[in-house]
Amino acid sequence: MANFQYIALDSRGEQTTGVVQANSETEAVASLRGQGLYPTQVVEEGKGSLAGAGKKKGAKGKKKAKAKPGGKIKPKVLMIFTRQLATLIDSGLPLLRGLTVLGKQEPNPVLASTINNLADSVQGGSTFSESLAQHPKIFNKLFVNMVKAGELGGVLEVVLTRLAEYQEKAHKLKGKIVSAMVYPVIVMFIAVAILTFLMLFIVPRFREMFADMGGQELPLISRVVFGFSDWMLARPLFLPNSLWLLIIAVLIWLVTAAWSRTPKGRRFVDNLKLKIPIFGDIQRKSAIARFTRTLGTLVTSGVPILQALNITRDTAGNTIVSDAIDKVHEAVKEGESIVTPLQSTGIFPNLVVSMVDVGEETGQLPEMLLKIADVYDDEVDGAVTALTSILEPVMIVILALVVGAIVFALFLPLIKVIQQMQGGGV
Repeated sequence: MANFQYIALDSRGEQTTGVVQANSETEAVASLRGQGLYPTQVVEEGKGSLAGAGKKKGAKGKKKAKAKPGGKIKPKVLMIFTRQLATLIDSGLPLLRGLTVLGKQEPNPVLASTINNLADSVQGGSTFSESLAQHPKIFNKLFVNMVKAGELGGVLEVVLTRLAEYQEKAHKLKGKIVSAMVYPVIVMFIAVAILTFLMLFIVPRFREMFADMGGQELPLISRVVFGFSDWMLARPLFLPNSLWLLIIAVLIWLVTAAWSRTPKGRRFVDNLKLKIPIFGDIQRKSAIARFTRTLGTLVTSGVPILQALNITRDTAGNTIVSDAIDKVHEAVKEGESIVTPLQSTGIFPNLVVSMVDVGEETGQLPEMLLKIADVYDDEVDGAVTALTSILEPVMIVILALVVGAIVFALFLPLIKVIQQMQGGGV
């Protein structure tokens, strides 16, 4: 038997921690329930740590900062709340009691205030989904409609568990994409910073040194580097050109960011994301994984297909993919199969279309959609890993070439001067 650490709530809603011996996590949970406890976290010793285990039982001395409900929270915070609420309801705790308990122990002031507001709304006679819909900045259409389907089917704890799993996988996928995009940006920023420092502070000193020698003809690469340094230090309009470059770059970025928020600009940027070499393939695969996982999760939870397609379209995150989903929605609305419009969009590969076709024919479309999502999650993971392993040496080589070229341009004339002095001495 193994030891399992746990955080649980007693009949009064107070938090308690401890260790229980069991053969499995399921057996540990059952043992705790038999003791009249409602476990929120159960972790085998040596295989993880308990979040919030350092909190004292029934601590009441600290006052939480008050915040108005309706603000934004991080996806990870919402994911933890969803998982905890699902665990409490699955343990047999009523919804209202679960919300009250989580509202007391939630460290995030915005979410704590929102949970308390949800509890008041439920106590006032509103359904949980209606209460969630009052906070659209925190709970999107996907969350609200899945909870509504869970309420209608009497399987709220199952739906909340699926929501938590969906959020975890979506958060993990987003992290992989961000890591792939951030790495080259950081390396390029470092390269530009080093280049600017050399051009503004190091190169001018070498230029002055060679100017004092007089009569020395510089190599072409040295003349180019010294010329670019002189241009960056020149002040044609009260400021050096280096600052004007920075100002222009910031202005271009601000204008581009503002334009990308317009309908035409957003469409152009989203289309570019899907077509750009290497990164476009990752974006396309992540979009397919997001579409299939969202649609599969909704349909599995009991949301009607047309409503599920509408929600998936609104949460696609890419206007090109949203347009493709809209075409699928219109075709299904007319009584057609989902396969034909899916294939005609040109966004989804033949593998996806074939698997969806098999899912429709066998009556297992939701399960097939989730399998597609798992496949493309793995493909994105592999593509990001491969891209990172390739980018790392490439970016290091580029950085070394830039710095090496400048150093070569600075020391090549110096080497020639030393050689001439040695020749003259002989």
